[in-house]
Amino acid sequence: MAGLLATSLLAEHFDGRAALVVMAAAAVPDLDTLVGWWVPGGHRAVLHTLLFPAALGILLVVGESRLRARWGEYGTRVAWVSLCSLLVAGIGLDFFSNGVNLLYPVHDQFYSVSGEIAISNEEGLVQSLLEAKGSTETTHYSTGFDLAPGADPAGAERTFPIVRSGRGLLLGVTSIAVVGFRAWEARKK
Repeated sequence: MAGLLATSLLAEHFDGRAALVVMAAAAVPDLDTLVGWWVPGGHRAVLHTLLFPAALGILLVVGESRLRARWGEYGTRVAWVSLCSLLVAGIGLDFFSNGVNLLYPVHDQFYSVSGEIAISNEEGLVQSLLEAKGSTETTHYSTGFDLAPGADPAGAERTFPIVRSGRGLLLGVTSIAVVGFRAWEARKK
């Protein structure tokens, strides 16, 4: 998704380097996977909080004139699109699949938007879309780095998922194709 954001939002400032920066920004929240070794429940909390992009946004607003003086409109656009990518592709995708701790550490509660809204002939309007999932004390997201709360079992298999659904594969392939085409197109200019 970060690649699609880069190709659409960078507009005339799109090039391979800018696209890589935007895609790297989307990956930053997942670095909290490693924090889970030291902070129980830290994965999907420490860098998946909305406070992180809010603080970066404030820094961008305050330092925008300095950023513009050094890198011009190009650098300013890349910085803002990178922030958008961090928020939407880095935090948003996890929020809309398994859940994130949106306001950590101010409010320690994981939330997820991964249910459904339906109309039932017996129950009427049924909403399971937004779900509270627990705190960092009670919630653990297993990763290849941190399999379970506490010490990982010796010799346990470590899996690092690449694609978890057909939709994810479609989005990934589409992103690669669109970014590749735009990068090829930008080099022709």
